[in-house]
This record gives sequence, structure tokens and C-alpha cells, in this order.
Amino acid sequence: MPDLKPGYNPIPTHGLVARDEDGGGERGIRTMFEKDLLAGKRILVTGGGSGLGAAMGRRFVELGAELIICGRRLELLEATAVQMRGELGGDITVIRCDIRDGAAVDAMMDQIWREAPIDVLVNNAAATFVAQTEHLSFRAADAILAPTLHGAMYCTLAAGRRWIESGHKGVVLSILSTSTITGRAYTVPSSMAKSAVLAMTRSLAVEWGPKGVRTVAIAPGAFPTPGASGQLRPEGRDESWAQRNPLGRAGEHHELANLASFLISDQAGYINGEMVVQDGGAHLRSSGAEDLLQWTDAQWQRQREGRTKS
Repeated sequence: MPDLKPGYNPIPTHGLVARDEDGGGERGIRTMFEKDLLAGKRILVTGGGSGLGAAMGRRFVELGAELIICGRRLELLEATAVQMRGELGGDITVIRCDIRDGAAVDAMMDQIWREAPIDVLVNNAAATFVAQTEHLSFRAADAILAPTLHGAMYCTLAAGRRWIESGHKGVVLSILSTSTITGRAYTVPSSMAKSAVLAMTRSLAVEWGPKGVRTVAIAPGAFPTPGASGQLRPEGRDESWAQRNPLGRAGEHHELANLASFLISDQAGYINGEMVVQDGGAHLRSSGAEDLLQWTDAQWQRQREGRTKS
């Protein structure tokens, strides 16, 4: 899960700014969305205190939603909520929850439902790092599978059960990866977990669709955050990866946040069981791990030592 410093602003303050095409400053971005697109929606974002989770949450609030963010680090969640409230206003709740623990997830959902049901669950929390698969310990593999697969499954089951029992319509949006299409060397547990959540998304679309629950997913390409970059792009990796994207750049957080906003909105009500790829076409050229095939044993040894220290 991306680990950003409190106060880190993943997208511009008002969410509608990006750089000029010539790099000469900022320009306004036109948006197709009405300002109240998500008004009346109560949305839970796992791992919502930083990175892409915070970027999506911010956009949801801008579009009128009531936001709940959960994660393991309460101080980070509170700092993010304070920043959002100060800049955007809105109704933002924080809940400390370790989604690797099914009982904790159920307790969180009980707490949420005592006030009102959520309308949308965003499975965003995840963990990953690059490693030679044959050197992974069982504990290291579980550290990735627990939040990325089990946590997403626990949250989905807990929300879905409550929605179906009460006849309340809901949407589950899961943030996946293009490794679900290409596979990806050196991040095998993450690729396995994301592929399993895609299978869940497709399966529940058929099973829960008739009960008023939609399931959708996004497979983002490179949307850099300090935390994810530290885990996936350690020192020694090819620095020209963004330029090799067919569009010549990495993704910007507001782009992912806008796609997520559409998919969870009523305007996307006929999209079910689908994963939308948002990577500039990168997966059509590469799985994203080919440079690591050239690493030496010494480089991998330094990577393992650095991860142990951190």
C-alpha cells in the first residue's frame, strides 16, 4: 500500500489542474462531471490515507460524496482527513482497521452501518515489492497476499452481505493491475492476488448483479507515489520507463480519480464485471519487469538487504 507522508497532496488542491502540454505551468482541466455527480453517495476507500486512495477520495468529496477512509495508521488517516476538510469541506470519517483481519473488517462495517450503509466500496489497499520469487519466504508472500487478496475479499463479503440482506444497492470498485493481463515477473504474489480479485469481480457481477450490486475494476499503469515507487522502483532500475510508454509519460492522479468517479456513479450503471485498463497502452508493449531480467545477483542481494533494513 502506498505510504505517503501526512499532508502529501496527490492531486492539485481543487482537483482540476494539470501541467501545460509544453511544460510551462498549470492549466485548467475541463471535466464532463456535474459537481453533484456523487451527491448522496457514502463511499468507503480502503488504504484511503495516502497515494491513489487519497486522490480518489479527494475527487469523490469534490463531487459531493460522503467519504470514509480506513487503514492501519490512524495518524495518517486523520492528517489526510484534516487536509481534505480544510481544502474541500465535506463529510469525511476515518476508521482505523487492519483489513487483513476478517473480524476487524466486520467490526468496521458494523460501526459504519450503525449510522448508515455505504453505497460504494473501493478496494484500494494493497502491498507489493520486487523480489526474486525463489527467495520469498512464506511470511513475505503472506505480507502481500493478506491485504491485497484477503483484505479485498473480506471487505467485499462484509459489504455485499449487508447490502443483499437489506436490499440496498451497492458498487464494489477494485484497483487492480495490468499484471492481471500480462503476468509480471518479480512481483508474483501481487500478480496472483490481483488476478484473484479480478476473478472475484467477474464472478460476483453475475451472482450479485441480480441483487443490485455492481462490481467493476481499474487496472492502472504507472501512477507514481512515493511509497509505491520506493517498493517497485528501487535504485538501479531503468530510469527511462516513463518515456517508453506509448504516450511518453506516467499517469496523473486526477486521471485515475476521474475514471473511478465515473465507474462508481449511476452514469456507469450498465457497466458490470469489467476491468478498465488505464496505462497509456504500456501493457501492449511490456509487462513492466523486463529490465529486472538483467539484474545481477549482487543487485538482488542489495535489494534484499535494503528491504530487510526498511
